[in-house]
Amino acid sequence: MTARVLVVDDLLPNLKLLEARLSAEYFEVLTATNGADALKICANGDCDIVLLDVMMPGIDGLEVCRRLKGDKATAHIPIVMVTALDQPSDRMRGLDAGADDFLSKPIDEIALLARVHSLSRLRLILDELRSRALRSARLGIGDPFTSAMAGNGTGGRIMLVEDSPSSAEPIENALRKHHYIKLERDRGKALDLGAPCNYDLFIVSLDLADYDGLRFCTRLRSREGTRQIPVLAIANPEDRRQILRSLDLGVNDYVLRPVDRNELAARVRTQIRRKRYADCLRDNVETTIEMAAADPLTGLKNRRCLETHLGALLDRRCGGPLSARCGGPLSAMILDLDGFKAINDRHGHAAGDRVLTCFAARAKEIIRETDLLCRLGGDEFVIVMPGTGLRGGLEIAERIRAAIASDGFAVETDGHPIAVTVSAGLAESVGDSSAALLRRADRALYRSKQAGRNRVSVDHARD
Repeated sequence: MTARVLVVDDLLPNLKLLEARLSAEYFEVLTATNGADALKICANGDCDIVLLDVMMPGIDGLEVCRRLKGDKATAHIPIVMVTALDQPSDRMRGLDAGADDFLSKPIDEIALLARVHSLSRLRLILDELRSRALRSARLGIGDPFTSAMAGNGTGGRIMLVEDSPSSAEPIENALRKHHYIKLERDRGKALDLGAPCNYDLFIVSLDLADYDGLRFCTRLRSREGTRQIPVLAIANPEDRRQILRSLDLGVNDYVLRPVDRNELAARVRTQIRRKRYADCLRDNVETTIEMAAADPLTGLKNRRCLETHLGALLDRRCGGPLSARCGGPLSAMILDLDGFKAINDRHGHAAGDRVLTCFAARAKEIIRETDLLCRLGGDEFVIVMPGTGLRGGLEIAERIRAAIASDGFAVETDGHPIAVTVSAGLAESVGDSSAALLRRADRALYRSKQAGRNRVSVDHARD
């Protein structure tokens, strides 16, 4: 996996060294010798990862990091601080500024490549989420990035997987003030509880007494329910190969023993903040999908959703139209409000919209959870009823017709309820297509209208 890496350092030898190492691994490398140029390159969207020197004249690396992470256009870009400073307090300053990781000079080539590869995978995921969120924003579904950046990484739900009480205690003490933390010594329970309990982070010891901690991390990554939950490894300094291997296998970050509580707290905040950012973008995508399938007035599914859903019901399990042999009966009804144009003309379109909304709510109270109620358009609605033949469908249709006719809709026009009736047409699938089934239901609806309205008609014939 390749990426565009921006290397920022005011010393030319450092730039050339990192450029050579990364280019040899087929990364595209850009360079900048000062913070101002780095900010411009990132603002133009020209890089995927930033390797940022801390000590620079003018705008130093910490300030560059703060500005990038504070701008919703660049907050998603992973930043690795490169510094000759190696004290925990130095790392803390960078993490507090929003850095995703640290590399100490002289730079270890294996550690460098492991970090860049790991962050490349992260950037690939975020880019896809951002692309979808940008499309939804262009459709007028709001700005997902402001809310995505709002979190500060506190108040997280953390599972600590550690079988040594003496090793677990300082970790719990460091995090308990700002997070809920659950210690789990049993790896099987940890796997089972990770998804349903909505954890924001796993902290996993890589040297569990009775199990390979790294293998446990890979199991987290392979499970659907825990795949998106970040993993922070706790490792011994001498386990260097295992640490680098963990990054290659999808572990997000690590802390070395003895654990510095401030560094741990900062890295935990970074991981939780990053997860919430991604979750917010995913939620935005889900909302966009739901809105694309929903009628904006009534909240019901729209015609596009109806066509997809009904077609899938007719085709599934047997590679063709649904029949009693492979899925049981299926009926569809089309309902039309009687004299709806007169309601709009007499009371206004706002009142007409409220009538449609009230009708949808009343009909939803009658149908089953397995039935699909859609707004076809205007004052026409469709109900798809899986597992229901003509007899059952007729019973539901009559209940809806009676419920609508019995009480008017109070829409606050002149203080009196508006009387409304509905006509319906019903048809059962006999191996026909979704379009043919709906044509037959529409034909039955036409007969209800011709016969005086406020009634249900059934189409028995095949189209």
